[in-house]
Amino acid sequence: MKSSLPAYNPADFETVKQVALSFPETEEAVSHEGTPSVKVKGKLMCRLHESGSFIPIRLTFELRDQYLDSHPELFHLPDHFKNYPYLCMWIHHYDLQLLKKVLALSWRGLATKKAIKAYEQANGGS
Repeated sequence: MKSSLPAYNPADFETVKQVALSFPETEEAVSHEGTPSVKVKGKLMCRLHESGSFIPIRLTFELRDQYLDSHPELFHLPDHFKNYPYLCMWIHHYDLQLLKKVLALSWRGLATKKAIKAYEQANGGS
């Protein structure tokens, strides 16, 4: 008999979700296989993968490749994600400051210019 319990623990996504939701125009959502996610204006920013072992974060291909090269211990790229603009972060092996930086880059790629400008003004240009 197959268990109906998910393979993931939503609590593993909590820190990522809180950081992601600190940006304007973000919203908590449910994504693939019922997994928790954060979207920007309806576009997927990040989610907990249904395996429970990593978090796909939307980034440009160029930024994705930079982070894969600079932090191979934190990020990886499963075959399924190679053709998509996502960087996959191991769930239990990340640095909070780096997480904030990567999520900010993801958000900037999805947010409106107006929201980015307002955010920069409110946060001293950062």
